[in-house]
Amino acid sequence: MTVATGMASSMKSLLSDTSRYLQAFEVFLERSTEHQCMQEFIGKKFPSIISGVGHGKSSINVLGIGSGAGEIDLQMLSHIQAKYPGVTINNDVVEPSSEQMLKYKELVGKTSNLKNVNFTWHNKTSAEFESEMKGKNEQKKYDFVHMIQMLYYVKDASQTLEFYRSCLAQNGKLLVIIVSGSSGWDTLWKKHSYHLVVCDMSLLITSWDIKNHLDTQGVKYEHYDLPSDMDISECFIQGNRNGELLMDFLTETDQFCKTAPPELVAEILNDLKLPGCSHKKNGKVLFNNNLAAIVIEP
Repeated sequence: MTVATGMASSMKSLLSDTSRYLQAFEVFLERSTEHQCMQEFIGKKFPSIISGVGHGKSSINVLGIGSGAGEIDLQMLSHIQAKYPGVTINNDVVEPSSEQMLKYKELVGKTSNLKNVNFTWHNKTSAEFESEMKGKNEQKKYDFVHMIQMLYYVKDASQTLEFYRSCLAQNGKLLVIIVSGSSGWDTLWKKHSYHLVVCDMSLLITSWDIKNHLDTQGVKYEHYDLPSDMDISECFIQGNRNGELLMDFLTETDQFCKTAPPELVAEILNDLKLPGCSHKKNGKVLFNNNLAAIVIEP
């Protein structure tokens, strides 16, 4: 299908409207098992992943890039505390959204047993933090760095990955969680990325892109599959607010159903029902939201 440029001229990136993006993101989290599958992964696999990062150290440096509201961060910190009881944890938080950072700080205030964790807040983008780090005479080294669902929002994912890998201390680990190359996202993006509005701060990348880069560089890593789905049934109810927000999130387009050419909306809605993107269960349409966790060494 060819969509004339003029027809698509009213389409804007979802990232151009922070409020709308956060609304869409909240509905996405409510309708998906994203956080649940991450929490299960952290509960089962994370303790062994961090088994050597703090060995023999009196303090452990942790860096979170794009930490959001902090729920996943605090779960990981609790496991680090359990693995290294009494050890001071210096936790740097990098998050560009002031609203998300405020939620993170409020969550910290409500969470007990964080006395040995020192929080340093950086209300800035990954690129801004990287620039700040490079401007210092001595680059700080981290025992654990995590980048969860954030590599879509940098200009160069490979360069960003290599920079933060260079920040790892000896025996340090870098955790990347990103959509799987076998997910519905990959199917959707491969077919429709040309027609969708993608700003210069939004990359349509999957775990396969990350693994290809690491393989090319000869970097040692471990890969874990994180099965996840998202109920997109409301997307097929015309005028449904949650459905429209989910469509915005799926296409990364602000007000997609109202601004995109009708034939593009119809085609994407049809494709979302196909086996490559989703499956039906108990009368619901469940989008394949599979993730991958990649643990990288220095």
